[in-house]
Amino acid sequence: MAKTTKKAGSKKTASRAAKPKRPSGLTQSPHYDYVPIIDRPPFRLPNGARVAVIPYINIEHFPADIPGTAIIPGTQQFNPDPLNYGWRDYGNRVGLWRMIDLMDACGMRGTVCLNSEIIREYPRIIDETVKRDWAFIGHGINNAPANFISGIDETKEREIIRNVLTAMEKRLKRKTKGWLSPFLTHTNNTPNILAEFGVEYLCDYTADDHPFPFNTKKGSLISVPYTVELNDIPAFQNVGVSSEAFGDMIVDQFDVLYEEGADNARCMPICLHTFWVGQPNKFKHLRRAFEYIASHKDVWLTTGDEVNDWYRKNYR
Repeated sequence: MAKTTKKAGSKKTASRAAKPKRPSGLTQSPHYDYVPIIDRPPFRLPNGARVAVIPYINIEHFPADIPGTAIIPGTQQFNPDPLNYGWRDYGNRVGLWRMIDLMDACGMRGTVCLNSEIIREYPRIIDETVKRDWAFIGHGINNAPANFISGIDETKEREIIRNVLTAMEKRLKRKTKGWLSPFLTHTNNTPNILAEFGVEYLCDYTADDHPFPFNTKKGSLISVPYTVELNDIPAFQNVGVSSEAFGDMIVDQFDVLYEEGADNARCMPICLHTFWVGQPNKFKHLRRAFEYIASHKDVWLTTGDEVNDWYRKNYR
């Protein structure tokens, strides 16, 4: 079984190509520079691992009286909406615990994308994930669309981010290093606000197999890979793949990255929601995929925090 490791690598891996000057007039995202993978030195991971596997577990709160993610949109605007609320609540009541058992058995730890209201609403979840030394990144207040971070002014956004970070750090007794905006919605102020508040990595841009730096006015903010491909909500709800196919997608993604990682290591985020893949019919295939990954050597089963720390130590 693959094992988690935190050992430092050779300082020789810390060299990097000179940062190119950004030409004026580009209409690319202003938040990071375009550096194709062929123009970077090979990426190295601890103990020569080929792939850093990062399971992101979205642990979210949906207030009962506000519309949220729906499996049957036709009742989404009803109050109460027991059809969709109960389906989502299954994740925190049952699905998560099924996933925890599997990850314990495979030697995996989660990177929790945490709505701060989980701390108040579901303290048992915090107790058990802290016990397992999972990582926690900020994921807004709750996952009701009313709290998505898009189109709001800078003052309001600062208040949201500050309140989430304060609640997390008070309960978890640790610095919150990472952030994933609710539904990956943010403003052009988001990276700068996060860096100013001391957050070290942002997962909103699913643009790479490697970490990369953001352009911020203050501080230092990097991207740690996240995905909308190996992500159960887009896969099941938007694309309509089968439970079996989702398991195959995880295995196939791993196979390609494992092969490529022999010369240039890769990160493999797997992004999961307890009320989707925690359902038994889907979980069967998640278990198959996780056990397959864990059976390989030269795999770093890790967290977003540890990838951030490794990259900063060796590449920044």
